[in-house]
Amino acid sequence: MAMRDVLDQSDIDALMTAVSAGEVEQPVRRGQIFSRHRSDLDTVEIKEYDFKRPERISKDQMRSLQTLHEAFARNFAAFLSGFLRTIVEVRVATTDQLTYAEFMASLPNPTSFNLINVVADDLEGQLCLEISPLIIYPVIDRLLGGSNDAVFIPQRPLTLIETKLVQRMLSRAMTNLSEAWESVRKIEFQLGQMESNPHIIQIVPPNEVVVVIGFELKLGARAGTMSLCIPFTVIEPIMDDLSAQTWSQAGRNRGDQHWGELVAERIADARLEVIAILAETSMTVSELRNLEVGDVIMTDKSAKSPVMLYIESVPKFFADIGRHRNHRALRIRRRITAGDRL
Repeated sequence: MAMRDVLDQSDIDALMTAVSAGEVEQPVRRGQIFSRHRSDLDTVEIKEYDFKRPERISKDQMRSLQTLHEAFARNFAAFLSGFLRTIVEVRVATTDQLTYAEFMASLPNPTSFNLINVVADDLEGQLCLEISPLIIYPVIDRLLGGSNDAVFIPQRPLTLIETKLVQRMLSRAMTNLSEAWESVRKIEFQLGQMESNPHIIQIVPPNEVVVVIGFELKLGARAGTMSLCIPFTVIEPIMDDLSAQTWSQAGRNRGDQHWGELVAERIADARLEVIAILAETSMTVSELRNLEVGDVIMTDKSAKSPVMLYIESVPKFFADIGRHRNHRALRIRRRITAGDRL
C-alpha cells in the first residue's frame, strides 16, 4: 500500500505515542569535525570563536605580560611616592585582549592620551598610555603644593603648564617601563605626542588586536586608572620570548646581570674611610699626662716593618710609608691574607 504524503492528526498522535513508549528509535545527529587527525567526537571540546575579537596571544604569554608590568607598577609606584612626597599605590588591575576600536570606545574625552615610541632593532610602531582625569588632576595638584582635600576635576584639556608637569612624570615612567622590559628584550621607550582627545590619533587599524594593561593608581583618598595599549603588530616579533619557560629563564639570567650592574653602579661613588696604623703601644694615665713636645714614644715594632691599611676598620693591605709630591703617602705592598699574623 502506498504511503500517503500527508499525515492526518490520528497518524501524528500514534507516532508521538510510539516515540514516547520507546518503540521508535530517535536518530542522533553527530556533528562532523573536519581535521587532519581523526579524533573521538565524544572527547573533542568545541568552543565558540568570535571573529570580531580574535585571540592572537596565548594565555601563557598574557600571564608573562602581566608579570612583566607588575614589576613596572612596583618601580613606578616607588618613583611616584618620592616624586610627590606621599604614598602612591600602583597595581595591575586587568590584562585584556581587545580590538583597538573597543579600547578607544572605553576612553573618556578629554583625557591624558600619550603616545610612546618604541626604539629597538627589530621592533617598530607606537604604544599609547592613557591616564584618567580622576587621578591626573590630583597628581598635578600635589605637584603644585595642594593637599588633594577638595580637588575639582575639570572637564577640559590640560593646560601648557599641566602638560609640562605630566611630561616630567611620564619621562621617568618610560625609564621604569624600559627597565621592566629588559627581562625580555632591550627596548627603549620614549614619550611622544600628547593629546587630550584620544579619537584624533589612530596608531593601528580599528580591528587590530591590542593588549590593554589596566593599572589602578591610589593617591591618598583619590584613585584613578591608567591604561597601557600595546598593539599586537608591535610586539609580534618577540612573542616567542614571552612564552612561560623562555621568559622565566631569560628573566633569571638577565635579572642577575642587571642587578649586579646596578649594585656596582650605585656603590661606585660611595666614600670609604681609609686609615693606616703605624704602630700600637700602651702607657699609663700618668705617663700620658706628663707627655711634652719632643718626647719619643717607643714601640715594639721595627721601623722597617710595613704598616697596616684599614678600610672601614677592616685590615685589608700591608703598605710602606713614604712621601709623594710633598705629601705623606702609602705604597701598597700586598693584600692581607687569612694566614697573616696581625
